[in-house]
Amino acid sequence: MAKSYRLGVACLSHDHVWNELVHWQKLGNVEIVAGGDDEPELLAKLQAEFGVTRVYNSFQEMIAKEDLDLIQAAGGNSEGADIVEAAAARGLHVISEKPMASTLAIAERMKAAAEKAGTLLLINWPNAWSAHWQEVERRVLAGDIGEVRYTRYRSAHNGPIALGCAPQFVRDLTTPEINGAGALMDYCCYAANFAARLLGVPESVMGMRGFLGTEQAYAISDDNGIIVAKYPHAFGMCEGSWTQPVGYAETNPLVYGSEGAIGVMGDQILLKKPDKPDEIYSPPATEYPHRSAPEYLLYCLENSIPVEGFCSPTISRNAQEILEAGLRSADTGQTQKLPL
Repeated sequence: MAKSYRLGVACLSHDHVWNELVHWQKLGNVEIVAGGDDEPELLAKLQAEFGVTRVYNSFQEMIAKEDLDLIQAAGGNSEGADIVEAAAARGLHVISEKPMASTLAIAERMKAAAEKAGTLLLINWPNAWSAHWQEVERRVLAGDIGEVRYTRYRSAHNGPIALGCAPQFVRDLTTPEINGAGALMDYCCYAANFAARLLGVPESVMGMRGFLGTEQAYAISDDNGIIVAKYPHAFGMCEGSWTQPVGYAETNPLVYGSEGAIGVMGDQILLKKPDKPDEIYSPPATEYPHRSAPEYLLYCLENSIPVEGFCSPTISRNAQEILEAGLRSADTGQTQKLPL
């Protein structure tokens, strides 16, 4: 018989949490038993939509009083270390939403707390469960396009308000002390994670950010950002925007190598090789245990293996260093040498 697990939800302001709770429910051997947040409206939603009756005014109180195995962390970027440290002290495994944190220091606290306690920490990058991203990752890491020379990903929409994000999430995203920045942190993070996975830690980083739109809620930070990560043999391009009113008009993400290129073109994979016809094909479907963050975390836990790939704390921490270097560069006009 499969082991059963008790899950607590630590904070609820990150809009991704509601879909993640559906993923938890689908596993069948996980009970969502409690939630902790200081916002009554979010706790009421947890009760109404997921039948969770045990709610607390803080995640600290929930962790202290409940008998739990797992934590779904879904607060602001700046809250990650406080949640992971409290959970790790009780031996609880954590899934925390992307990006890892608002600052590199907070990301490093999260990683250190889990390592010291011997608990699992998974940073949930939704693209990690995409068949398209998994196929690009497989082909690149298998050497199908040779040595990687260039990675690029643009993550964009027309802004959190236009997208319909909940007010609490809009607040977190547009408050630099919580989010770390604006679109630069919220959306350049995907490409930083992509570069960190395929190329590692760069030797230097340049960044720019600006307020280019009309929704004044974003003016206190930024609604567009670009980060360029320089490696000894490659560049990693990271783009984020909250002012794009249409879908993507390009191959996205895209990787060029010494022996070809691969990218996602709409719903298809495009593979280009020298002197060969282009390959355009549908990627294979995702398979267990790589269909969701909850599924993968339990797989790692039950097989006593570390979290690997895009969602590992090491790759996510390295992505955070790229983001922090990009932010420092954007604000100082100076290229940042790594390690910071």
